[in-house]
Amino acid sequence: MKMHETFIKPMHPEGRKFVAIFAAITLVLFMLWDVLGWGGVGLTVWCYYFFRDPERVTPQRPGLIVSPADGIVSLIEPAVPPAELGLPDVPLTRVSVFMNVFNCHVNRAPAAGKVHAVAYRPGKFLNASLDKASADNERNGIVIEMSDGRLLPVVQIAGLVARRIVCFVDKGSALSRGERFGLIRFGSRLDVYLPDGVVPQVRVGQTMVAGETVMAELDR
Repeated sequence: MKMHETFIKPMHPEGRKFVAIFAAITLVLFMLWDVLGWGGVGLTVWCYYFFRDPERVTPQRPGLIVSPADGIVSLIEPAVPPAELGLPDVPLTRVSVFMNVFNCHVNRAPAAGKVHAVAYRPGKFLNASLDKASADNERNGIVIEMSDGRLLPVVQIAGLVARRIVCFVDKGSALSRGERFGLIRFGSRLDVYLPDGVVPQVRVGQTMVAGETVMAELDR
């Protein structure tokens, strides 16, 4: 890897218009006062960094479930998946990954399979690190039907600053493990509901890398 590739990452297309807006505002700020202009430069660089979309090396061993997001494991607890996903009203182990405004916000499929369902629900914009954010906040859920028939719900949750959940897939779409399936703008959280009997191999406070960090293993 070349030195510049360590620091300069490709940007997801979703971020282009935001960087352009930040850059335009920065030009206006320079006209008013250089100090403000340089502050705008810093914010423009941050916006570019927020929408970075680096390549990831996804482990290929069968049965692995990987993290769908960069961030920190904020919660591991039993919870019933959101009702709009149409799943049984039975608690499953929920692993929540909280993303702050400095994390990469491109979301990746935790497992390979077919998209069994997609469901969006409007809601509040509470701090995504709070437990009640799973129930009260705006969210978009997908259910992945894996090759063995088991279902894996993954829910994108808006946060205190986030105001836009983007999902790239529809019902019936085929997903590979680690494939990009969505993005949330400016701070948020991802919840993964592990199939019954699957034990998480991560702990609260652990740093996760989307598409790379193993969250659980189906046959273990």
